[in-house]
Amino acid sequence: MTVVIGREEPAAAGPTAAIGSYRALDGSSGAPVELDLDGPHAALVVGKRGYGKSYTLGVLAEELARTDGVAPVVIDPMGVFDTLATTRGNLPASAPPVETRVVESPRVDPSVLDPRSWCALLGLSPQSGAGSLVWQAARAADSLEAMRGVVEDADAPGSDRRAAANHLTLAVDWGVFDPDGLDAISLGGSEATVVDVSGLDDAPMNAVVRGIAEGLYRARVEERIARLPWLAIDEAHTFFDGVAAPALETVLTRGRAPGVSLVLATQRPDVVPDVAISQSDLLLAHRLTDERGIDALEAAQPTYLSGALVERLPSEPGEVLAIDDATESVHSLGIRRRDTVHGGDSPAASEVAVDEETATARDDHRAD
Repeated sequence: MTVVIGREEPAAAGPTAAIGSYRALDGSSGAPVELDLDGPHAALVVGKRGYGKSYTLGVLAEELARTDGVAPVVIDPMGVFDTLATTRGNLPASAPPVETRVVESPRVDPSVLDPRSWCALLGLSPQSGAGSLVWQAARAADSLEAMRGVVEDADAPGSDRRAAANHLTLAVDWGVFDPDGLDAISLGGSEATVVDVSGLDDAPMNAVVRGIAEGLYRARVEERIARLPWLAIDEAHTFFDGVAAPALETVLTRGRAPGVSLVLATQRPDVVPDVAISQSDLLLAHRLTDERGIDALEAAQPTYLSGALVERLPSEPGEVLAIDDATESVHSLGIRRRDTVHGGDSPAASEVAVDEETATARDDHRAD
């Protein structure tokens, strides 16, 4: 019998994701476990480094890319999810494909940021002379070039105009703003869209995520896209300390009605805001040892979880404790093997040494 978490209806009631199976006492795989993909969800995936957090996110992305009616978007701050486009060599030929596109230089429309967000993004106080000018420019214009024009023409001290113009030039140099950048229509397809933000600093990275999250939410509210978006974000704590935070909190608290799902993966559950934990109807917890992170989860521990959370947390890589608020149930399971290559493994010096030896031997052979 297949168990579906995230809903009370059986597997046949709508699309699901095959994420793993129960563990038998002898360590073998038990009954399969699937995750509801038919309705919107807010999910939190936590775990210390090396225990499967990003791997689990990759498994979910594979399943979403194979599911009709959803639009999966993966925010990739570490540059490890481009491998979703690479299927493992020993995968059966009958396995459905994982259609993936990778956006390596993401850009968003600058108009997605409100005036206050522009000040925060550029590190300016709205009460300062330069901050006030940027605020006015953001209200009056919808492109960076037009914003700079507003600043140049403003009746303000030259020092304020120069400071504001310099900060806007910095935003131009980030290369992430373009009126024709990513929008909900381009992100609303059936394939998994991996948005690689690994080459960006925190501020422009936050701007990209703000544009994507807000754009998907608005598009569903205005019924401009038919598919239900699933926005999955690795290293999610990075985005709750910048301009992306308001958009993410909107999706967390109001995304269910328009059908926008949010999956947050983090090593630091103590750093994400309380709303990210309290609004999540599904928690997938890998091994955690940091007391602050455990305390953050235990503060929101549901009443139907018997015993202390720390006593139920798994200890081995790939194992996960799933706390399902939809059915008020708790499940201990092992995440299934990925069908695509996992890009999140850490490099090893021994592997580099082997590669160097191989290269040296090849060069010696050519010299002979």
